[in-house]
Amino acid sequence: MIGNSQFVHSLKFDMFEAMNQQPNTGNPVSRILTASLIGTTIEFFDFYIYATAAVLVFPKLFFPSADPTSATLESLATFALAFFARPLGAAIFGHFGDRKGRKATLVAALLTMGPSTVAIGLLPGYASIGIAAPILLALFRFGQGLGLGGEWGGAVLLATENAPAHKKAWYGMFPQLGAPIGFLLSSGTFFILSKAMSEADFLSYGWRIPFIASALLVWVGLFVRLKISETPEFMKMVNKEERSKVPFADVFVKHTAAITLGTLATITTFLLFYLMTVFTLSWGTTALHYTKSSFLIIQMISMLAFGLGIPLSAVLADKYGRNSMLIVATVCIIIFGLVFAPLFTTGSLTMTAVFLSIGMFLMGLTYGPIGTALAGIFPPAVRYTGASLAFTLAGILGASLTPYLATTLAHKYGLAYVGYYLTAAAFVTLLALLGAKKMMRQQAE
Repeated sequence: MIGNSQFVHSLKFDMFEAMNQQPNTGNPVSRILTASLIGTTIEFFDFYIYATAAVLVFPKLFFPSADPTSATLESLATFALAFFARPLGAAIFGHFGDRKGRKATLVAALLTMGPSTVAIGLLPGYASIGIAAPILLALFRFGQGLGLGGEWGGAVLLATENAPAHKKAWYGMFPQLGAPIGFLLSSGTFFILSKAMSEADFLSYGWRIPFIASALLVWVGLFVRLKISETPEFMKMVNKEERSKVPFADVFVKHTAAITLGTLATITTFLLFYLMTVFTLSWGTTALHYTKSSFLIIQMISMLAFGLGIPLSAVLADKYGRNSMLIVATVCIIIFGLVFAPLFTTGSLTMTAVFLSIGMFLMGLTYGPIGTALAGIFPPAVRYTGASLAFTLAGILGASLTPYLATTLAHKYGLAYVGYYLTAAAFVTLLALLGAKKMMRQQAE
């Protein structure tokens, strides 16, 4: 019995590896960039529809409470859960990505997050199944985080490991564009649904539509990714027999400085994004009394600024260096944190739109080169694991509790302290980038 089990286990691994190590006939540039972009678009769409529902729907449906603030905080706690699942996903998918190949690992990551998202859309509320509802919600949210933990790193490597040396940041920014596109799709979907149906219908079944419909997007992503070949750098590593036996251990034992500095250099990227999306949506529709639809509109406008900042930063990073671009963006974020409260409390929807656009443009400047920068500080043998872990660990430090902590700070001490929170995190990132300057420059040469 044990022998049969070991045989099946070995056979699965062999099939997994064979899927990736077919003869590489070359990937057209358009196919590479489309495959790296479409997957992250789908993944981030799935992730963001949860973030939006966590503010607008889940407090009422899964966390009934006499105190709306408590219900919102409980809902945001489940939002944070996925960020703790991400490093586990990074370790699991990173292991297979470094050992067996980038291609099949990317497919597996997509198939992990997709079903989790659909399951959330089919989940009954607290009124129907009681305490099982929030428990299952947390479980499926964990599945979302697990899948995204393996998705991002693989998409970045698919792009950068196929890129010419002088265009690493440009290629590497295509997976990053999945973030604003996914957000626009999710916010646009919720906006249309909120306009097309009554509040009661939206809370009853309308919010479920984007979760269930995401299954169609997953099939599109699979179709594209199954047509790509393995990356040249991975195949070169296989031919030279340079693969790490235990990538996770090697990252922390042999590349301690890279994983530490890479994580700290990324925390502000996460913190800024979730302040400008989840926290501002919650605060704007409650404390500032903007309507849900009007605030979603100005958030979608700010995503255009986000999308503009990403390619701009990639061009500048290829010209002046990834580290230099990230340092400039981080200094700007430090200043932005100091004026966070005055810009956000004007009472004018137009000025709030300007505030969101400035924040998201800065987000684009730091987000555009970060994937290429993280991939570049790890050697190919542990690159999938190392880049994914640095990114996901930064998610825990910079994003998992950000909406919760920001809401608490704003209620207890005032909105200015939310800005100070952002500035303090950006200062930590700045120190990490200064510490990693030599490392990033050497890898770029």
